[in-house]
Amino acid sequence: MENNNNKENEKLKKKFKTKMPEQQPDKRMRNFNEVALGYNEEEAILEASRCLQCKKPKCIEGCPVEIDIKSFIGLIAKKDFKGALSKIREKNSLPAICGRVCPQEDQCEKMCILGIKNEPVAIGRLERFAADFEDSKDCAESDSVSSVKKERISENKSKVAVVGSGPAGLTCASELAKRGYKVTIFEALHKAGGVLVYGIPEFRLPKKILQKEIDYVKNLGIEIKLNSLVGNTYELDDLFGEGYKAIFIATGAGLPYFMGIPGENLNGVYSANEFLTRNNLMKSYLFPAYDTPIKRVKKIAVVGGGNVAMDSARTAKRLGAEHVYLIYRRSEKEMPARIEEVHHAKEEGIEFLLLSNPVAIIGSCNLVEKIRCIKMELGQPDSSGRCSPVPIKDSEFDIDVEAVVMAIGQGPNPLLLNKIPELKLTKKGNIEADSNTCKTSVKGIFAGGDITTGAATVILAMGAGKKAAFSIDDYLSNDLW
Repeated sequence: MENNNNKENEKLKKKFKTKMPEQQPDKRMRNFNEVALGYNEEEAILEASRCLQCKKPKCIEGCPVEIDIKSFIGLIAKKDFKGALSKIREKNSLPAICGRVCPQEDQCEKMCILGIKNEPVAIGRLERFAADFEDSKDCAESDSVSSVKKERISENKSKVAVVGSGPAGLTCASELAKRGYKVTIFEALHKAGGVLVYGIPEFRLPKKILQKEIDYVKNLGIEIKLNSLVGNTYELDDLFGEGYKAIFIATGAGLPYFMGIPGENLNGVYSANEFLTRNNLMKSYLFPAYDTPIKRVKKIAVVGGGNVAMDSARTAKRLGAEHVYLIYRRSEKEMPARIEEVHHAKEEGIEFLLLSNPVAIIGSCNLVEKIRCIKMELGQPDSSGRCSPVPIKDSEFDIDVEAVVMAIGQGPNPLLLNKIPELKLTKKGNIEADSNTCKTSVKGIFAGGDITTGAATVILAMGAGKKAAFSIDDYLSNDLW
């Protein structure tokens, strides 16, 4: 009988992911501490033991940076945690970030064979565990991977400029540095990290974790110049004149979109970029230590259904809002946000108003008082494969709010692009670049990440950064264009 119970327990272990500890919703909605607390050693080994160690693992096919997932999970199962991190960093310089914010459910975990009948292996959680183990008391300072020396193959290779220190820029820079190039990153803001530092809240990606990853990249011998706005402080011609032989543009998608409805100019209407930047980069959440202006209101509406909308809504709740209305024109099924983020938002009391779309923002004395919406129904699928939302006639309704955050997407900032007239752009204003080589229409200039695709995920931007590094190496080594 006991043997049967043991077999049943083993089956259950294989069936479900090992649960990750989290802050309870009633506590976490009042602070900006990390929600997911990470695996301990026992939990990580238990989860790693679920991996089937496939001969031909499909999970790697789902990873944009091609991490050797099978091998690093196998090392965790054997308690070789430092070895697991080293294995990850062969392909990925930002594991602590990817383990927290990548949509693994749509990428590596989606390809996991175990997921056909059971839950897939928690690849992202294990990646995070390996990265975080570096800071544990069990990992000696002398063995810390973050103390890595410069890994340059040669000190005689060309200079390369990377414009932007987001995930694409950091990845491209680190891959080039490992190949011996002298890389300088030019960052417009006063902190490195791009969207990782200004866009993602502390409760999803703590700034100390981000800084540790940036320090690792810098330890590869990369220089990061802050407060350096290319297109203003520097022109691209200046960089070529200073001896940079190639330039990678990775400035992301920082230009916010608005709906063009009445009332968007009222005081209290934010783009998600501004709202999150004030909170994350300018630390308004640490008031009064940081006296960054941001509206702290009782009722607020967030428009959108992606991860940025979830981040904005959950941030507003932590800033003291009693009612946070998330307004989305489709149903929950069509939401592009991660399932985990939707789940956490619901737990924290975010009020979902689905199949609704704003038509006006109403106020007086230049202050927001209401948002007017119209009910929607789903029609035929559009080019994205999702059903198109169709307004229902005479179904308008008002919601009392004091602030509105527009989180409906963002596009490329034209400041730099307008300075390079010979650079081909897409109809949406993004840089036109080859998807495999990241080459643009201008010799020596490469581009990748959100500046070419529009707003996407961190890991896809990192994948573009790797492709760009390989292509730049090919160009500078063999003069191939």
